Amino acid sequence: MSGLSGAVEAAPVSSLHALGSADPDSFAVPGGREEEWRFTPLRRLRKLHTDAVLGSEGVELRIEAAPEIQVERTEVPASGSFLPTDRVSARAFAATAEATVVTVPKDTTASAPSYIRVTGTDPEAAVAAHLIIDVQPYGRATVVIDQRGSATLANNVEIHVGDGGDLTLVALADWADDTVQVTHHQVTVGRDAHLAHFAVTLGGSVVRLSPSVRYAGPGGDAELYGIAFADAGQHLEHRLFVDHDVPNCRSRVGYKGALSGEGATTVWIGDVLIRAEATGTDTYEYNRNLVLTDGAHAESVPNLEILTGEVAGAGHASASGRLEDEHLFYLQSRGIPVDEARRLVIRGFFGELISKIGIAELEERITSAIEREIS
Repeated sequence: MSGLSGAVEAAPVSSLHALGSADPDSFAVPGGREEEWRFTPLRRLRKLHTDAVLGSEGVELRIEAAPEIQVERTEVPASGSFLPTDRVSARAFAATAEATVVTVPKDTTASAPSYIRVTGTDPEAAVAAHLIIDVQPYGRATVVIDQRGSATLANNVEIHVGDGGDLTLVALADWADDTVQVTHHQVTVGRDAHLAHFAVTLGGSVVRLSPSVRYAGPGGDAELYGIAFADAGQHLEHRLFVDHDVPNCRSRVGYKGALSGEGATTVWIGDVLIRAEATGTDTYEYNRNLVLTDGAHAESVPNLEILTGEVAGAGHASASGRLEDEHLFYLQSRGIPVDEARRLVIRGFFGELISKIGIAELEERITSAIEREIS
C-alpha cells in the first residue's frame, strides 16, 4: 500500500478491489488500460476523472418522502462506512461538503414509496453530490432515485440496511441524451436484512454505475437487478462487486440489456468474492444481452472468486445474442406483423425484471420508455 495516502485494505485477495481512499491523489489518473477503466470512453467523461472543477450548481434535488421518512442535510462524514474505490468517486467525495440523508427510523414501515427527484439543469457545469440512505434496524421502505434532465454528474450513494431491515431501491437513469454520469452505490447489509437494488439505465450519453455490497452480519440477503437499453452512440456501463466476507449470506444478481443502433454499447462487469470466512454463502449472477442491430456492442464479464469450499451455492452465467428467429417466426405464423412480434419479444425479455419492482406506475413508465426505444 506504499504511496496511497489514507488507504485501507478491503480485499487483499483481489487486486481490483484491494484499495480504497478518500484522497483523490491516492488514485492515478486513468489512462484507459487499467482493468477498471478499459471499457469506459474516458474522452467523453468531461474530465470528471482528471481535473474538472466539481461544484453544486447544475443539478436540482427534490425529495417526496413518505410521512414516516426523515430527510435532512448534514456534513459529509469525514470517515465512515463509505470509502471511495476509484478516482472519480474520491473526487466527488472530496468536493461535496453536505450530504442529503434519508432515514427510515427503527421499527418503522413506510406507507408509500419515497422519491428522490434529481434533475440536471446544466450539462456544462460538473457537479458532485453525496446521498445517504439509512434504514435503521427493522425498518422497511421503498426509495426511488428518479434522474432526468441534462447534467455532468459525479455522485456517491451510501446505503445502510440495518439488522432485520428491508429496502427496495430503484435508481432510474432517464437522462437526456447529453448527460454524463459516473456514480457509485456502496451498500452495507446487516444481519438478517434484505436489499433489492434495481438499476434502470435508459438515458444519457455516458452512464457508469458501480454498485458494491458488503455484509455486516449473517443472514444478509442482497438482490441486484438491472435493465439497460442503449441506442445509437450511448455507452451504458454497470460494474458490480459483491463482497461475501460473513458466513451464511445470500446474493442474487440479474442484469439484462438491449442495444440498437450504431455505436450503442453496454458493459456489465459482475465481480463476486467469497472470502475464506464466508462459509455457507449462496450466490448466483447472470447477464443477458439482446443485440438488435449491426454496429452495437455488448461487453459481459462475470467474475467469481471462491476462497472456501463450504458454500451453499455459487455460479454465474452470461450470454449475448440476437433475437431468436424461431420466436419471431412463431408469432408471425399466427398473424402478428414482424415489427409487433419484435416488440413483444423484447417486452417479454425485460418483463420478468420489471415486474419485480413492485411499483405499478414506475413499471408502466419503464415499459413505455423501452417501447419508445424499440420504435
